[in-house]
Amino acid sequence: MNKVTVADINFRSRRVLVRVDFNVPLDENQQITDDRRIKEALPTIKKILDDGGIVIACSHLGRPKGKPVPEMSLRPVATRLQELLGQEVVFAEDCIGPEAKNVADKLKDGDCLLLENLRFHPQEEANDPTFAEKLASLADIFVNDAFGTAHRAHASTEGVTRHFNQSVAGFLMEKELKYLGQALDNPERPFVAILGGAKISGKIDVIDHLMKQVDTLVIGGGMAFTFAKAMGYEVGNSLVDETRIDMAKEILDKVKEKRANLIFPTDAVVATEISESAKTETVPMKSIPDGMMGLDIGPASLALFKEALAGAKTIVWNGPMGVFEHEPFAQGTIGIAKLLAELTAEGAITVVGGGDSAAAVGQLGLDKKLTHISTGGGASLEFLEGKTLPGIATLTNASKVEAV
Repeated sequence: MNKVTVADINFRSRRVLVRVDFNVPLDENQQITDDRRIKEALPTIKKILDDGGIVIACSHLGRPKGKPVPEMSLRPVATRLQELLGQEVVFAEDCIGPEAKNVADKLKDGDCLLLENLRFHPQEEANDPTFAEKLASLADIFVNDAFGTAHRAHASTEGVTRHFNQSVAGFLMEKELKYLGQALDNPERPFVAILGGAKISGKIDVIDHLMKQVDTLVIGGGMAFTFAKAMGYEVGNSLVDETRIDMAKEILDKVKEKRANLIFPTDAVVATEISESAKTETVPMKSIPDGMMGLDIGPASLALFKEALAGAKTIVWNGPMGVFEHEPFAQGTIGIAKLLAELTAEGAITVVGGGDSAAAVGQLGLDKKLTHISTGGGASLEFLEGKTLPGIATLTNASKVEAV
């Protein structure tokens, strides 16, 4: 993963196509409710502008399904980026074609442009060569700082790289590769991974891969109930992926051959419904009553997990421990987040894989108390599976830095 980065390049008078991940949440009034992804891109954008380069930023937002959707316009993002940068951000009403070209042609050194939503064109997700060529024609060097889309071979992540001599990793991409890459390739041990979330289906390959890498693998969240069923436990009405029970049994059999300890919850917080007013009980994981759903790990499980994490030097966490959006089922996730903050303070490297885990950490205000919070949910999962991500594979190797 040794790639050319923006730190290796002087961007003076160069037109730079920067793929950012500005897929931020908007409310019904098109107001941004969380600007973390915009802030994460600032170091890369500022480096290019400070060099005297021209930034032509592009991103998707939401799922407009290949046609313009006014509610998914990036215009509010341009406004917020302008506020954060403290300089004008020009906005183009399209990302390719005459509109984009006319606006881009007027840019001067030190200017910043944001193109309209890439996914207003179906050719973006189809990785259409002509679309990629048109997008690339706006600039003479490419920077990918959108780790969250690196697992997708789209026109703006993979296709455009065919039209540049250099495709460079931004600072955020570099940071993601540093922490996730180090965790998998050369972790300081003991190395512990914590996996949660609702569904086991998207994490079977992650579990399989991590069992070869980690010293301890902790399983929580809704996916734990599929394993519990595979062990012959009574799980009541808890979420179970019936199609994955045999696969869960295979993983349990494999554990005997692997280096990793596999740790499961011993108790669960249960209720008959998911609501703020739900009446909860804490019961053994082995015997969840009929009609009850397991919706969080219990205090005994949290204590067990704390013991498993004691002394860990590298910790990767992906997926909450329960339905943390509802207060009665949030204590397991809160407990893990606080524990990781404590271990970080003691010197451990703690990496949180994006999505719900990152959201939980953000809600608790612990963002700055962990080593790294990934901006990519699906991308971080595929990275943890050991997959090659197309948005990273196509970046220029560090041995090929072009003289400027």
